[in-house]
Amino acid sequence: MKGLKLIKIISGTAAVLSGFAIPAPAQTPGMALLDGLMQGEWTLKERGSRGPGKKVCLGNPELLLQIQHGNANCTRYVIENGPKKLRVSYKCGNAGQGVTEIKQESSTLVQIFSQGIRNNAPFSVNVEGRRTGSC
Repeated sequence: MKGLKLIKIISGTAAVLSGFAIPAPAQTPGMALLDGLMQGEWTLKERGSRGPGKKVCLGNPELLLQIQHGNANCTRYVIENGPKKLRVSYKCGNAGQGVTEIKQESSTLVQIFSQGIRNNAPFSVNVEGRRTGSC
């Protein structure tokens, strides 16, 4: 009998407390690593490549998170968010998906490793990003 009374008390308390729960909108945390990068022209060069690399005007550093998917409209999930290391998973609908890790060496130099699926084919790239001037 005492056990049944205890269950009723706990159930009633839980019901009352759940009434105070207020749903909050999902928020993407700020990405301090990206905020610390200098805007301007950046050269993205695949590690070990002898080519000149790809030049991008980095007004929005979030573009570095999906370098294989360009300006595609993607949803992101932050896995790790530190001042010198950022790891993000993203999905771009039919265009594919990926996971990108960025390690910041300075405000003008980053190492980017990204892998995933683009146009139904797997990719894996290791890129050095270096600020090379203004746009």
